[in-house]
Amino acid sequence: MASDYYELLGVDRTASEPDIKRAYRQLARQFHPDANPDNPAAEARFKEIAVAYETLSDPQRRANYDRFGANGPGGGGDPFGGGMNDIFEAFFGGGSVFGGGSRGPSGPAKGPDLETTAHVAFETAVFGGTAQVSVTTYVACDTCEASGCTKGTYASTCAECGGAGQVRRTRQSFINMVTVVACPSCSGQGRTIASPCLDCAGDGRRKDTRTFEVGVPAGVDDGTTLRLSGLGAIGLRGGPSGDLYVHLEVAPHDRFARDGSDLVYPLHVSFAQAALGVHIDLETLDGAEKIEIAPGTASGRVMRFRGKGVPRVQGRGRGDLRVQVVVDTPTELSVEQADLLRRFAELRGEDVAPADAGLFSRIKSAFR
Repeated sequence: MASDYYELLGVDRTASEPDIKRAYRQLARQFHPDANPDNPAAEARFKEIAVAYETLSDPQRRANYDRFGANGPGGGGDPFGGGMNDIFEAFFGGGSVFGGGSRGPSGPAKGPDLETTAHVAFETAVFGGTAQVSVTTYVACDTCEASGCTKGTYASTCAECGGAGQVRRTRQSFINMVTVVACPSCSGQGRTIASPCLDCAGDGRRKDTRTFEVGVPAGVDDGTTLRLSGLGAIGLRGGPSGDLYVHLEVAPHDRFARDGSDLVYPLHVSFAQAALGVHIDLETLDGAEKIEIAPGTASGRVMRFRGKGVPRVQGRGRGDLRVQVVVDTPTELSVEQADLLRRFAELRGEDVAPADAGLFSRIKSAFR
C-alpha cells in the first residue's frame, strides 16, 4: 500500500470531507473489480483506496493518522486515558467498580436526531389537527440496502478488534494503564468493508429531503416541542434512526388572544351602547355567541363563558372565553352631536368645556 493515504487518493492534507469522498468515488469507479475483471493489480489498488478512504473519512481516525501515521494508536481520550473504569481495570483486571464489565459490540450506532419548525394555525393549535414538515435527512441507500457494501459483497469481521469494535491500549508508566478505545480500523463498527458501495461510499445511507405529516394535539401552545421517535436520520450501515423534534410556531389570531387555557377577546362598544345596553352576536371559535351588554356597563368589565376556551393538554376540559368590555370614547363629533352631549351633561349636572373652547384652542395652536 502507498505510504501516504492522501497521495493514494490524490488530495491535499487539508482536503475537506466532500473532497475526499469525491476523490474516492472517482478512483473507486476506475479500479473497481467490476470494471477490471481478471486484474489482480486493480483489485489490490481498489482495496488500498477503500482503506485510505475508511481512515480519512472518519474525523477521529484521520486525526490519529495525521499525528501517528497508519500504525499509530487510535482514538482520543480524557486525561486519564478513558476515565475511572480504565483505572479500576488497570488494577483489578477488567470490569467496572460501578458494575458490568467491558462491553462488546452493540451493533451499528444510532443516527443523529433532527429538529425542525412547523408553522401552525391558531385554530389548529386550539382544536388539534395536522401540520406538514420537510427535513433534509439521511435515508437508507437503495443500492446496497444500507449495508455499505458493493452488491454481491459483504462486510467482514474486523481483524484488529475481532468484531468487538474496541481495542485495549497499554500505556507504559510506573504502572501499566490499560484503556479501552474504539477500534481505529473499523471506527468501532466491528466490521470492515473491502468493496464499499459506490453510491454511498460505504456509509449505507444518503441524503434526501423527506416530508412528514405531524399530528398536532389539541391545546398545544406556541413553542411546544413534539418528539417523533424514529423519524430522525438513519445510522451508518443500517444503524437505527434517531428522533425528530418538531418545534411548533403558532400564528397569532386577528381577534382572540391566549392566556394559558383561556381565550381573551376585547369587545369594543360605544358610549351609548354601554350606557343604554345592547345585544351583540360575537363569532367565537365555536360559533356565534349572543352577548348581552347590560345598561350602565363600565369599561373593563369581564364576562366569562365557561368551557369556550382552549383544551387542557395535561388535564380535562377546556378553559374559558373571557370577553372584556372596552368602551370607546367618541371623537370628531359634529356640532349637533356635541350639542346633544352638552345637553346630556347639563341634565346630569356635569361640568364640561364651553362650546367655543375647542375653537380657541385651535386658534392658539396655529399662532404658536
